[in-house]
Amino acid sequence: MKRKPDLQIPGPLGRRQRPWRALWLRSLLPPLTVLGVVLSRALDLMLALLLMAMLAPLLLLRGVVARGREGRIFDREPLVGRFRAPFERLYFAGSTPGRGLAVLLNILRGDLAVAGPRPLTAREAAVVGVEAAVRFTVRPGVFSPYRLKSRTGVAYAPEAQIDSDYAYGQSARGDAGLVVRSLIGEVLGGGEAPTPPILEFFGVPIVNTTMPEAVDWIAARAVGGDPALLAFVNPDCLNIAYVDAEYRRILLDAARVLPDGIGIHIGCRMLGVALQANVNGTDLFPQLCERAAQTGLGLFLLGARPGIAEAVAANMQAQFPGLRIDGVQDGYFDPADEDAVIDRINASGAAILLVAFGVPRQEKWLARNHARLTLPVRMGVGGLFDFYSGRIPRAPVWMREIGLEWTWRLMQEPGRMWRRYVIGNPLFLYRVWRQARGGETS
Repeated sequence: MKRKPDLQIPGPLGRRQRPWRALWLRSLLPPLTVLGVVLSRALDLMLALLLMAMLAPLLLLRGVVARGREGRIFDREPLVGRFRAPFERLYFAGSTPGRGLAVLLNILRGDLAVAGPRPLTAREAAVVGVEAAVRFTVRPGVFSPYRLKSRTGVAYAPEAQIDSDYAYGQSARGDAGLVVRSLIGEVLGGGEAPTPPILEFFGVPIVNTTMPEAVDWIAARAVGGDPALLAFVNPDCLNIAYVDAEYRRILLDAARVLPDGIGIHIGCRMLGVALQANVNGTDLFPQLCERAAQTGLGLFLLGARPGIAEAVAANMQAQFPGLRIDGVQDGYFDPADEDAVIDRINASGAAILLVAFGVPRQEKWLARNHARLTLPVRMGVGGLFDFYSGRIPRAPVWMREIGLEWTWRLMQEPGRMWRRYVIGNPLFLYRVWRQARGGETS
């Protein structure tokens, strides 16, 4: 009997080829695509007509007011829509509330969808590169993914990338989720406000910056300049600084303090200013690792339970080939071994030290050993290692987009987190309210 060969790979990855199946799937793709577009447009029409029917008296009144006061019903803004076709976005004339309701007519006409990329001006559209041109294959939307992320300070990627991701993954379900999240984000994000370079809570200055700029600053300080302590503060940190004079002094002496969390965002609104971005250490870390892998900067990871820092190092080096993790050390070493730990950190060749002892212990440790450490950049990162080791999962993206990551943390560790969030968050907002009214700040 003729022996059958051991190795048989007639198709990709060893599967038997089925040309008829591939042809069948390819033949279904165009009608399914068309069906998705038709369904999306039908939902937009239904929603616009429903809202217009419900709001008909208000729309009519707003049009009459515009005509009577301004001599015209609509103001028009020239924009660029799907397939780069120009259109005019409609607003009711004048500054009376309800000006934006005229956009329902744009949805009815097909200029805009309920959800989609932000409509661009002609000048903005002219500079969109080929790699992001896919954004013009879908209708621009009243609610856009970039605006949602911007309102809650998590628009870390460029707008072109966010728009492209949306265009490639658009679905009716995704659009519905975007609308709901956007409505929540509009409430949390508040209106337009000035963005001063420095924010101040209880006398602690916080740099109001963007994520890319923060990464640039760390990379620059890591290759030159005086040793720098970088701190991240959330409402819990500022509550501690309110009563802990030593920790407060450390923050005042730090090279930079960066804002972390939706609580800071809401606090800014109460003070009449706006936060540029939620520059928290957890979201900054992978971007810092990417930059370090590109530039050859080494990191030293200190803190957390035994084995956690090693897991972080392995995970990040797998994600960013070439990343130098020059040393790891858990945070449970004996105080008698502190000198040896510091010597090992200094001898590692790393440029950036990340310490995960928790607030304020990590900042106090760094301040106490400031003169003994030789690494240019030192930062306290709280529970960051737990997330990137995989020990604790992060909140889903949709929760982060609407500023509810803290509720996820509360659900995960209620026994440890309830005081921070259930008592601490209202206490922080009360103190900010007093600051806004000119009360004591410390």
